[in-house]
Amino acid sequence: MYAVVFTGGKQYKVAEGDRLRVEKLDTPVGESVELTNVRMIAREDGLIVDPGALASAKVVALVLDQDKRKKVRIFKKKRRKGYQRTNGHRQPFTELKITQIQA
Repeated sequence: MYAVVFTGGKQYKVAEGDRLRVEKLDTPVGESVELTNVRMIAREDGLIVDPGALASAKVVALVLDQDKRKKVRIFKKKRRKGYQRTNGHRQPFTELKITQIQA
């Protein structure tokens, strides 16, 4: 059984036991978080995509880590003008472990 959840502006396909990195959530490490915006659930007997049936569905996950991703370098240059700019960015993320899918 797997589900498709929507969080942080992105959709993720998850199953029980999966680990995934999502956009930063304001939940401390070690606590449980419920993802209630479920878009689809796939079972052995078929798919559930009806919004009315998915209104009570949720995915329960455990917060494993709060960290930042690898640095992305941004470099701008205009040739023959002496213009150079270097910038960097590290996007924060939350690492989750999916513990339960409730349909």
